[in-house]
Amino acid sequence: MRVLIVEDEEMMADALQEGLGYQGIAADTAYDGDQALRQVEVNDYDVVVLDRDLPGTHGDEVCRAIVRDHPGVRVIMLTAATRLADKVGGFGLGADDYLTKPFALQELVARLRALGRRPETQTPPVIRFGELRLDVFRREVHRGDTFIRLNRKQFGVLELLMRADGGVVSAETMLEKVWDENIDPFTTAPRVTVSTLRKALGSPDLIGTIAGIGYHLIRVGDPRG
Repeated sequence: MRVLIVEDEEMMADALQEGLGYQGIAADTAYDGDQALRQVEVNDYDVVVLDRDLPGTHGDEVCRAIVRDHPGVRVIMLTAATRLADKVGGFGLGADDYLTKPFALQELVARLRALGRRPETQTPPVIRFGELRLDVFRREVHRGDTFIRLNRKQFGVLELLMRADGGVVSAETMLEKVWDENIDPFTTAPRVTVSTLRKALGSPDLIGTIAGIGYHLIRVGDPRG
């Protein structure tokens, strides 16, 4: 999952970015509305965590622009206001969820994962592909009855591959969804992560490679490789 945190309190934004990173969620930050709009144009985000009271372009206008121009991007509005009218107003702008400050990181993570399961085709919290079972909320992977211990990047890459359901996922897509904006675009990190993920998943190999295109999951006995 790739998230943009839009918050003018820089220390809070940076703390959220770090906390989400520990949960395996790639997060970028923007400290005003203008920067947020620029980043949404160039990056493929799943969810924008959007403070309502922003310098530059106001959070309400940022929300309207995202809903209008990027309908696949979910929006969680943040505000210090607790009045029902403020929350209703946020939903009226097209926000998908609303979170009142102060809030616990665990609650934000739960809401992000809930929104991440609600694309046009809903994905269940437990994803299955052949022998593999991935629990998005518990961050657990099993191959048959065997628990597979993965690091955050391996889990993120495997989640992408399992959501693709055998379809090919490019290294570029992996960079967009699993790493943040600070990653070198010429890095070999996706290739290295896929290699270590293969080893972690065990034999026979469950990840196929299509040279120059990307990677896909294969079921045992599938002739593709």
